[in-house]
Amino acid sequence: MRKIHTLVVHCTATPEGRDVTVDTIRTWHVRDNGWRDIGYHYVIYRDGSIHTGRPVSQIGSHVAGKNTGSIGITYVGGVDRDMKPKDTRTPEQKVALRKLLADLSQQFPITQIVGHNDFDKRKACPSFDAKSEYADILKEGSR
Repeated sequence: MRKIHTLVVHCTATPEGRDVTVDTIRTWHVRDNGWRDIGYHYVIYRDGSIHTGRPVSQIGSHVAGKNTGSIGITYVGGVDRDMKPKDTRTPEQKVALRKLLADLSQQFPITQIVGHNDFDKRKACPSFDAKSEYADILKEGSR
């Protein structure tokens, strides 16, 4: 198994209220980017269900230069109807994302939970401050 130390939170940058699936995102990534698979390891649908994308055992393709030791997690949404950045997470997505991050932090020696925008300031993704919102998960895991 590869060494994983970072969890990176993303959004799909799809308009609020629009549902997309792992297969849809996979099509975008393969067709539009020429990748061999979806870039994310997990996708959280608007109903809070968690779906597997690329296997965790494989390096993702979600943050340039930071994929080797990370797991990419995306939630469906992240922009308003005018395609402007907006935290569109449903209550169900918020619960599911927190649980997934906590579970992965127990499974792997995670040293940081960040948003895509923490690595690339030109991006708004995930449209909220993941680093501060989930800082408590790392503190709880270090007990």
